[in-house]
Amino acid sequence: MRAMVVERQAPVGESPLVPRDVAVPEPGPGQVRIRVSVCGVCHTDLHVVEGDLPLHGRPVIPGHQVIGGVDAAGPGATAFRPGDRVGVPWLHRTCGRCRFCRNGRENLCPDARFTGYHEPGGFAEFMLADEAFAYPIPPGFPDREAAPLLCAGIIGYRSLRLSGIQPGEALGLYGFGASAHIALQIARHWGCAVHVFTRSEEHRALARRLGAAWAGGAEEDPGRPLQAGVIFAPAGGLVPRALERLDRGGTVALAGIWMSEVSPLDYDRHLYQEKVLRSVTASTRQDARELLELAAAIQIRTDVQEFPLEEANEALRRLKHSRLERGAAVLRV
Repeated sequence: MRAMVVERQAPVGESPLVPRDVAVPEPGPGQVRIRVSVCGVCHTDLHVVEGDLPLHGRPVIPGHQVIGGVDAAGPGATAFRPGDRVGVPWLHRTCGRCRFCRNGRENLCPDARFTGYHEPGGFAEFMLADEAFAYPIPPGFPDREAAPLLCAGIIGYRSLRLSGIQPGEALGLYGFGASAHIALQIARHWGCAVHVFTRSEEHRALARRLGAAWAGGAEEDPGRPLQAGVIFAPAGGLVPRALERLDRGGTVALAGIWMSEVSPLDYDRHLYQEKVLRSVTASTRQDARELLELAAAIQIRTDVQEFPLEEANEALRRLKHSRLERGAAVLRV
């Protein structure tokens, strides 16, 4: 089968993803094999390709926003039938036994395995998934528009929840890629006034079209204190700016798996008055189920630019430099 493979980590400008013909995988117990239709392209893929996240073995097939049809099932796998359309996100498998798994925080499982990192992902014609970590995709979403829901959507949803934002409050979103433009739609559904901080005038215009109350640069003043903020951009320099904009008792959630060095914080300016700074780590299966249900209920729309599988390096380059023509990139396999 065709696949785009990381054999060495390098800046994406050097095209580190290489096309390879690899064996079609066979499903084991509890697994399904998926014929991939499309796979979303994520900043986490960029961190895997460029080396911000260390590889746990080579080669690696990235990709964890996968939409496809069930092609075969391994022993004991009964949840899906051949032809069923499913999605596979970042969380590939957990131990199911540790204290985190037992109390609903499986995203913190120390033995968790992740799609497109520990296990081969969706930058390929076929992939395997544990059936318990694959999800039926609601009707009404074309494959290419459904793909960003599987990471950008799920992480955006979890980040909003962990930020503590309440209906009617003012929210700040820092960076406006795939995840933020889905989070904005959810927050607007909750009645929040959303303020978007981004460098790109195109992204500001998109934010306004999606209902943002304000859009500008990170150095600009939105004109009101914010009750919560979510930082999607992997830029540590945004942390003190977001905390300064925060109202008393508010929370800033860091949505990325990787971030550049966080700028120094001043206790009085950035943290006093019971402000909270917290990270977001992966997601749970419950997050995925809730997000997909919400996406269908409120008809979340994703703004997608499509690339052929063989142009994965170009998609990542445009993602890195904020040059996508749409909010999210997907590979057509």
